[in-house]
Amino acid sequence: MNYWLVKSEPYVYSFDDLLREGKTMWDGVRNYAARNHMRAMKVGDLVLYYHSNEGLEVVGVARVVREAYPDPTATKGDWSAVDLEPVIKLRRPVSLKQIKQTPQLQQMHLVRNSRLSVSPVTEAEFAKILKMAETELPPR
Repeated sequence: MNYWLVKSEPYVYSFDDLLREGKTMWDGVRNYAARNHMRAMKVGDLVLYYHSNEGLEVVGVARVVREAYPDPTATKGDWSAVDLEPVIKLRRPVSLKQIKQTPQLQQMHLVRNSRLSVSPVTEAEFAKILKMAETELPPR
């Protein structure tokens, strides 16, 4: 299994929106590195859900339920989308400030290359975020 982080402005599509809808198409990514990360996602991979611009915090965990396919919102170019479903809302959101202050998370793409909207996360980083959030994944 691989781990990822996706970003969304909460006023555009929040984790609560994902919880309410139960599943979403993750589309509209127009950065080649982020697109390539999406193409590497596999069904069952877990995804940290980060609210950007407003909140600046990891707020939930989602799961990939459909691997990369052509993004139907793209009018030109070779872009992809994936489908995500919610897994759990974090008991305590983990802020960017907390992440930056945590030595084990200093190498996260979120810290080193904050512009990417989709980035890989190591298993250790994923586990540390869950621990900071005082959240355990539900059994599958």
